[in-house]
Amino acid sequence: MSDPSFPSPVRPDGPAVALIAGPTASGKSAVALRLAEMTGGVIVNADASQVYADLAVLTARPPAGDLDRAPHRLFGHVDGAEDYSAARWASEARAAIDAIHGDGRLPILVGGTGLYFDTLLHGLAPIPAIDPAIRAAVRALPVSETWPLLAREDPEGAARLRPGDTSRVARALEVIRSTGRPLSAWQARRAGGIIGAMDIRAAVVMLPRDLLAERAAHRLDLMLEEGALDEVAALVARDLPSDRPVLRALGVAELAAVLAGRMMREEARERILTTTRAYQKRQTTWARNRQRDWPKCSPDEIGGFDTLVHLRPATHG
Repeated sequence: MSDPSFPSPVRPDGPAVALIAGPTASGKSAVALRLAEMTGGVIVNADASQVYADLAVLTARPPAGDLDRAPHRLFGHVDGAEDYSAARWASEARAAIDAIHGDGRLPILVGGTGLYFDTLLHGLAPIPAIDPAIRAAVRALPVSETWPLLAREDPEGAARLRPGDTSRVARALEVIRSTGRPLSAWQARRAGGIIGAMDIRAAVVMLPRDLLAERAAHRLDLMLEEGALDEVAALVARDLPSDRPVLRALGVAELAAVLAGRMMREEARERILTTTRAYQKRQTTWARNRQRDWPKCSPDEIGGFDTLVHLRPATHG
């Protein structure tokens, strides 16, 4: 049943949308579910790993009980063989939002992928199609060579990226080589975002670092008990191209090493937790920088729709 204090999605300043971001294991999914039950809303995934059909357990996709409590969209709808992107997600999310509004309900987007929210809010850069030969050449380069090449061909772009952020470095390199213009120049012309067109309310769910790490460890142990290793075994058996994004999901590389006999299970667990803590730190940094206008709240501090901050076109997102 809808909360009577929730404003109708049909508003003078545009239909309503709720955005719930935060680091992995922060409790944001529980917040989104609570909000959905209060408002009669529909939850839309904004997590880059939870889109994949192959990884229900390892990405902590909503369990059946949560699916029974509220409608969910864009979870597990992509095959791991696909080269999924933020641009495709933003297009699908916009279509989902429009459909949910058409039903007179509140779209509640939840996830930890800051780039997804950023793309949805501010739109896409009008980058021409990349020359397939250039893309193939860039992706064939050794990882150790891509960032130095980008630093030479697009110094500004390289300065904004970490050498270890291999997919984004490769993307920037293929753009400068294919179009003759740096990625930043194209991004400055972004269009099609929803900010300014809808009543957007947002918050970032945050917890102290030690508590986030503790929650991540507990959740990983549950994943291992519930079949994460078998899930990765099935994924590895597909022999996908090494550049598929699904293979970069947290824990896939380490559990694949266990299956191959290159790593003991306990060592893999510790490595996954180390990687997860580093990811949580990056997500927190993104929230403080790119989502600095969004309120930072604990899971218990976010009540109904009206407790979320209203994002306006001037936001830095």
